[in-house]
Amino acid sequence: MIVDLVLGNAKAYIDNEIVDCSLAIEEGKIFKIGKKKLMPKAETKIDLKNLLVLPGLIDAHVHLRDEGKAYKEDFYSGTAAAAAGGITTVLDMPNNNPVTMTTETLRTRMKIAERKVLVNVGFYSEFPKNTKEIQEIIREGAVAFKLYMAEQVGGLNIDDDHALVEASKIVSGLKVPVAVHAEDKTMVKRAEEELKRANHNDVEAFLKAHSESVEVKAVKRLLDIAKQTGVHVHFCHTSTENGLKVIVDAKKSGMSITCETTPHNLFLSVDELRRIGTLALTMPPVREKRHIAALWNGIKNSWIDILASDHAPHTLGEKKAKLVWDVKVGIPGLETTLPLLLTEVKCGRLSITHIVRLMSEKPAEIFKLKGKGHLKEGNNADLVVVDLDRKYKMDASQFHSKAKYSPFDGWNVEGKPVKTFVNGRLVMDEGEIVAEAGSGGIIRRG
Repeated sequence: MIVDLVLGNAKAYIDNEIVDCSLAIEEGKIFKIGKKKLMPKAETKIDLKNLLVLPGLIDAHVHLRDEGKAYKEDFYSGTAAAAAGGITTVLDMPNNNPVTMTTETLRTRMKIAERKVLVNVGFYSEFPKNTKEIQEIIREGAVAFKLYMAEQVGGLNIDDDHALVEASKIVSGLKVPVAVHAEDKTMVKRAEEELKRANHNDVEAFLKAHSESVEVKAVKRLLDIAKQTGVHVHFCHTSTENGLKVIVDAKKSGMSITCETTPHNLFLSVDELRRIGTLALTMPPVREKRHIAALWNGIKNSWIDILASDHAPHTLGEKKAKLVWDVKVGIPGLETTLPLLLTEVKCGRLSITHIVRLMSEKPAEIFKLKGKGHLKEGNNADLVVVDLDRKYKMDASQFHSKAKYSPFDGWNVEGKPVKTFVNGRLVMDEGEIVAEAGSGGIIRRG
């Protein structure tokens, strides 16, 4: 037998250990893992020169934009950024233009993406106005629903607990997770109005409006709904000590709850936000150092299930509005996440096991992404090759994303993704995109 590709002289992360091996790939799947002499003949052979091979990373929180927001990012530029960052699967958020919240908007989005993507892309949907459409949206292929609690985005009235319960019951029966942006809308809007009246329009005002209590109140509200309905709630970008504590207590009680945090919430504090300014403004915002310590402790204790970039690209003009309330929140993160984490491996704060668990295994488990998350025979050949010793300075001007800025611009890092394979195809090689638009895949929930 002659297979498509053999990757030789690899150090691969398999079953919680790093082993010397070769990998044979056939028709987009891992065909065989073993010694070099046991490998079948191949059309193409690549010597990996003892570099580390990890399961392709899964970023479960990405805003790929496109459609009416294509000027910020499109499916090609966003998935190029993912491939450059060693990320082989992304889950796309629904706050688009138009909002992804019907079978029609989801179908259209998938059709546009098919022609452009370089990695695997799955899609969230917002809740539709008519809850009877929920099942149709899942049938169309949405991997999960998203619920923004800080502002009205989708068709479901977020101020109506009864509506939230009824929608959650349907989703619970379909065994589909609901990812939640947990900030209380009423508290945020009231604080914003008071601060605006007092002519407070800077970063400090934004931090006051998006306080820890805003997150905690929304978390508690959603946990109450989860208790009534049994729906699996996944809390996005958890950012506060008390927010995490409430989530952990719910998990310990046996509830079907998972949570994520982001690299910017782990690596940036309000001190950096004040220094960098609105380029580092996100929602929820970065916090004081006690919150950062609590999040790192959450990773150490496996209370935090996954890491996700919350890649949210905007134009520079949108990031530099005069009034903080007019600034578009969010930062690009697809190309900075893995280097930041690998640097922490060098420092001893993280292990390779942490990275694989947080960004491959658990996302695949939570969102039921079959054939992903592990390097094993029969699984999809999604993998990233990493040079742990490569030292360099991150340069946002060289991003593949349309957003050429980052609060991590100029940071020195150690450890770099040097090759990314998606479904057995080499997509990124030494920072260059070497595959054609449309070579990635669209993930539909089974």
